[in-house]
Amino acid sequence: MTKKQHEGVLRSMTGFAALTGASQPFRWAWDIRSVNGKGLDLRLRVPDWIDGLEAALRPLVAARAKRGNVTLSLRITRDDAAVGLSLNTDVMQAVVQNLLEIEAEAMERGLSLAPSRATDIAAMRGVMDTGPAQDDPAPLRAALVGEVPALLDAFDDMRRSEGTALQNVLLGQLSEVETLTRQAATLAEARKDEVAATLKRNLARVLEKTDGADPDRVSQELALLAVKADVTEEIDRLHTHVLAARTLIGDGGPVGRKLDFLMQEFNREANTLCSKAQNSDLTAVGLALKALIDQMREQVQNVE
Repeated sequence: MTKKQHEGVLRSMTGFAALTGASQPFRWAWDIRSVNGKGLDLRLRVPDWIDGLEAALRPLVAARAKRGNVTLSLRITRDDAAVGLSLNTDVMQAVVQNLLEIEAEAMERGLSLAPSRATDIAAMRGVMDTGPAQDDPAPLRAALVGEVPALLDAFDDMRRSEGTALQNVLLGQLSEVETLTRQAATLAEARKDEVAATLKRNLARVLEKTDGADPDRVSQELALLAVKADVTEEIDRLHTHVLAARTLIGDGGPVGRKLDFLMQEFNREANTLCSKAQNSDLTAVGLALKALIDQMREQVQNVE
């Protein structure tokens, strides 16, 4: 997938990838996995005897993952049969000289020793050395670091695949929110006459039972109640939030935090709609919105 094709694609915080490689005498196995997290928690489990490896890997992984609990692991084994051996002449000569002295001393004391074999001498510590390249971790480190981009590409591919599925679910849920919001607007418009009639009845009842009450003051209080029962702003904000969420999803990339905040705003408007409803049908729509927004928020928790 090209960089241009990556645009507008969400990524899940959940992902996994594995890769194996070899460079004689070493073989290794990589794996990287991630789960949901509020921020980026990056853990590297790599051999500490390879100087500079962790320092080289950390920025590579951090450039790809912006959120989530990410663990990168590396297991290395060494094939001793493939290690090049060389004869340490100085040690070998010292060993032979020591054996000669031992045999001479044994003969003087009348002891008979079994003859030494070449394999016995070769097995003695220090006689056979591994190649000097094994003492320098730089070539191994370079080989390992060179493989990481391919591992991260596979990791990103899986997270984008899951992100595409999340994106489709969220867009479908936003369409449902939009439908319910339109229903709420229709119901709110239809109940205007009912609300007005109720306020008039309340005003008449108050004026009948209150001697000396200021009619203007009472009218102001009832007008305030009418404003508090108006859900126009909540409906308008719900429509605005739907547009904002679609824009964020269309932008792609690490937008999980912004979507999570937007879900809180959705929920706030749905709660206010329910509290102002004063109508069973409008209340039912508000409750349906709340349930749907909760489902959306669960999905958003997986978005990077």
